[in-house]
Amino acid sequence: MSSKLLQKRRKKARRAAEQSRVRGPRIKAADIDYKDIPLLQRMTSAQGKLFSRKRTGMDAEGQRKLALALKRARFLALMPFVT
Repeated sequence: MSSKLLQKRRKKARRAAEQSRVRGPRIKAADIDYKDIPLLQRMTSAQGKLFSRKRTGMDAEGQRKLALALKRARFLALMPFVT
């Protein structure tokens, strides 16, 4: 393959990867609540694991609050521990 074709493919793949990192609109740390199940489901994988900060687009404080909200929702049986 020619080098120009490879460069185009790499750029296209990079753009797709950049778009898929942040899931949905930016969420503030104050808006995170353990009762907001749709939000928590968007931030977890199919196995029930919390996505990384890079993927969720949260800052460190928001990611900690998100983890705590997920733990509380699991404990109250609003979210499963494992799917």
